[in-house]
Amino acid sequence: MKVKGLRWWIISLIALATVINYIDRSAINILWPYIYKEFGIADVDNKSALALITTFFMIAYALGQTFTGKMMDAIGTRMGMTLSILGWSISIALHAFAKSLLSFNIFRFMLGFSEAGNWPGATKNNAEWFPARERGIAQGIFGAGASLGSVVAAPVIAILYVAFGWKMTFVLIAILGLIWIIPWLYVNKATPDKHPWITEEERNYILAKPEVKNAVEVEEAPVLTWRELLKFRNTWGIITGRFFIDPVWWLFVTWLPTFLKEQFMFDIKQIGAFTWVPYLFAAIGSLVGGYHASVQIKKGVEPQKARKNAIAVGSVIMLASLIVIVYQLGSLKDTPTLAMMLIGFTLFGFQYLIGNIQTLPSDYFNGKNVGTVAGMGGTAAVAGTLLTTWAVPVITQTSYVSFFVLAAVLVPVSWLCIKYISSKK
Repeated sequence: MKVKGLRWWIISLIALATVINYIDRSAINILWPYIYKEFGIADVDNKSALALITTFFMIAYALGQTFTGKMMDAIGTRMGMTLSILGWSISIALHAFAKSLLSFNIFRFMLGFSEAGNWPGATKNNAEWFPARERGIAQGIFGAGASLGSVVAAPVIAILYVAFGWKMTFVLIAILGLIWIIPWLYVNKATPDKHPWITEEERNYILAKPEVKNAVEVEEAPVLTWRELLKFRNTWGIITGRFFIDPVWWLFVTWLPTFLKEQFMFDIKQIGAFTWVPYLFAAIGSLVGGYHASVQIKKGVEPQKARKNAIAVGSVIMLASLIVIVYQLGSLKDTPTLAMMLIGFTLFGFQYLIGNIQTLPSDYFNGKNVGTVAGMGGTAAVAGTLLTTWAVPVITQTSYVSFFVLAAVLVPVSWLCIKYISSKK
């Protein structure tokens, strides 16, 4: 059996895994404003408690990014992704058995470590299955999965919570990941050079034949240690770029439901009705950002330059949206729909650029170093996110102005880090 366009089936499954990933991780942030009292937590302490839970998740996520990046390089994306989603499905199901803040922290740590594998796994998978000129759109499809997961998460979790309660909600969403493993193992039988279903035309296209010899040499590039990789300027550009820009996304993933409850007095049904809107913008941004880079590459622009151009456009959109929010936040209390649209443009810009940043490891590194550098970048992203997570309960005691100012400051700093990257592979 031969399947035309097999690489698009593979990336579609990666995107679906990312949808499930975001449904699972978003559940606690959506439910928390309505369940924290069951654990004896006072109103005044609820944001600090959520910050602590998020901290356990993010520390594990940071460790997981680096170690699962190594795992993907060692055992391949087929089994690496399988182990990751199996681990996070079990972890999210265990949330139903939480009895205290401590048990939530333990289960969130488990979830963070296993969910981290989705990102270096996707980056390495795209490097294997797509030529450089298509990796931007492939990463955009994968990134759209993160946004669509957030689009779906709010209404689905709100419906499940109202119908079955918070405990059964965690169990039901865990089943999604276990189901995903079946088509993944069935379709993703091997890498493109060995897959029995791939057409010869597609194999040649992916491996850039007749230059197969070059492709083999790239695959056999020396495997570098973390310390050796840190000697490269490009490694630091990727790491610091992720350190400053990823916290902006996580500010909204973690705190948007709490912001809506405090700013607009939303109940969980309203959270489900409104929260998906910014993430729909983000999903579109992910696809458009990937398409932007791919079109430029097809016109002859170097892949690295094309991605930097897309990153610049996304940065401008983010910064402009955040500045408007900062100056209009007081009046936005009466217009939640406008607030959601402005946040939507911010997340549109983020996803416009982040897929291109996440593709940079495959542009600047070869062979089995790609997953490792992608994992290091993910770890740096989490380190930055931890700092902003701890800051939010302090800076939002009286107003959310500082919340949006913080996001706005991080955008140009990240762009300068990306500019620091050289053109050498």
